[in-house]
Amino acid sequence: MASENEKIKFFREPAAGEKISFTEDPTKPGNLMFMMPQPPTFASVEDERRHRKQRLVAAFRIFSKLGLDEGVGGHMTCRDPEYPDLFWANPFGMSFGCITIKDLLLVDHDGNVVRGRSPLNAAGFVIHSKIHGARPDAVAACHSHSMYGKAFASLGKPLLPITQDACMFFNDHAVLPGFNGVVVDTAEGSRLVQTLGSRKGLIMQNHGLLTVGGSVDEAAFWFIAMDRSCQAQLLAEAAGTPTCISDIVAADSHATVGSAISGWFNFQPYYQLITKEEPDILCVDEEDGRLEL
Repeated sequence: MASENEKIKFFREPAAGEKISFTEDPTKPGNLMFMMPQPPTFASVEDERRHRKQRLVAAFRIFSKLGLDEGVGGHMTCRDPEYPDLFWANPFGMSFGCITIKDLLLVDHDGNVVRGRSPLNAAGFVIHSKIHGARPDAVAACHSHSMYGKAFASLGKPLLPITQDACMFFNDHAVLPGFNGVVVDTAEGSRLVQTLGSRKGLIMQNHGLLTVGGSVDEAAFWFIAMDRSCQAQLLAEAAGTPTCISDIVAADSHATVGSAISGWFNFQPYYQLITKEEPDILCVDEEDGRLEL
């Protein structure tokens, strides 16, 4: 088994003696542009599959470390890069902190476990199969019963743009009203997807949070940030009446902090830390990228 450390060079190496400087935004004189990195590209579908599965495992470990999981209620998935009608999911009843690449299940949209020998969470299947079926752009989806997410969800209202981080979700999340029990009804799954629409986040009333993204990194970070934004608003409203950022500034901030590349990049520090603390995440082999159906 080889160790794949996946060191990503976010920016080009400067030439000898070259000074690093910011670039001015040509559309907004006086504003400096962020030097945003780009996600990695892959030479083969096997490499991409291995990468997605590895990042999914890292996301589970990070959620466990941050205390975002509880019991058996959470689930995260990512679409297979070669077979987009199949997705990788966590086994039902396994601690997020113990999941490895070998434990992941490959599931189709009919609920069949194509690869793996563990049981599948029925609620997780209903939610994620509907999302992956309706949103081709959603490579990954995250749902867990995090403390602040479920506390805020009981209020049945959206997040306010009271911080820069909350602007990540400005006009980019929705509230699923009402609670009809554990989501094992496909009709409820359809209602969920319809309410989510093209947005990145969903507050499921009396239930918790759900986020989607164009990569595992992005979806996982949106969930972390959304839960923290729920916490911030709960604290602010408990202390008084928070001041909202104007719609114009919130929308402008969303274009930066709420972009897909921002979500992906913000996940990287979490990934760096979890793989340093739990290096077994980096241990992969050729079989982790192969898939014969």
